[in-house]
Amino acid sequence: MPELPEVEVVRRGLQSHVIGRRIDAVTVLHPRPVRSHPIGADAFSADLAGRTIDDVRRKGKYLWLVLGSDAMIVHLGMSGQLRIGGPDDVLLRNTRVLFDLDGGRQLRFVDQRMFGGLEIVLGGAGDPVPHIALDPFDPRFDQSAVARRMRARHTTVKRAILDQRLISGVGNIYADEALWRARIHFEQPTADLGPRRAVQLIRSAHEVMAEALEQGGTSFDSLYVDIDGESGYFARSLNVYG
Repeated sequence: MPELPEVEVVRRGLQSHVIGRRIDAVTVLHPRPVRSHPIGADAFSADLAGRTIDDVRRKGKYLWLVLGSDAMIVHLGMSGQLRIGGPDDVLLRNTRVLFDLDGGRQLRFVDQRMFGGLEIVLGGAGDPVPHIALDPFDPRFDQSAVARRMRARHTTVKRAILDQRLISGVGNIYADEALWRARIHFEQPTADLGPRRAVQLIRSAHEVMAEALEQGGTSFDSLYVDIDGESGYFARSLNVYG
């Protein structure tokens, strides 16, 4: 599943292609990715047509397009991809939704396993996913405060760092790598972590994700690629995962 670095790579790639563009038309090729829309696929398409994309933002593993005061959330799930192309380009086999943009470009949502999804959130431009915590790349993220909350949990350290209500954006890849860097056993109880060790773990998670971001994220197969179909190379630098 794409984690914070992979989603951030996609967000950065989209910026130069979609910001300021108008969505002229939306074609839903399979209804499952828009299953959260209360009325259905046709209404999803109609609600987006004519809207302008003002920004592309991310929190944890969630990405969203800012549409005025509203948002369209993109959750990549296990195998979701956002690809940029032209309307005459050959469709990839698992293309599920097409967004025709003014200027002749097309944004495509591709998802083999279809655990991902798209959702319109009215009034959600600022934060359409308030149920998850801040991620370590957010300037408001307070490592010491999160470390205190982690140590107060009655669980193990890996379960804690994977809890999106405590720290968003971390999945199994970067949890394992952060634990290895911090030299902390994944089954150690959080209550047994000292304050410095807890902060060290959070810093390690931030560091390893920052390094992964510089290398385009982690790709084990073709299910995670950037908007141009290119794989990330951080798998070569993993110490324990895989």
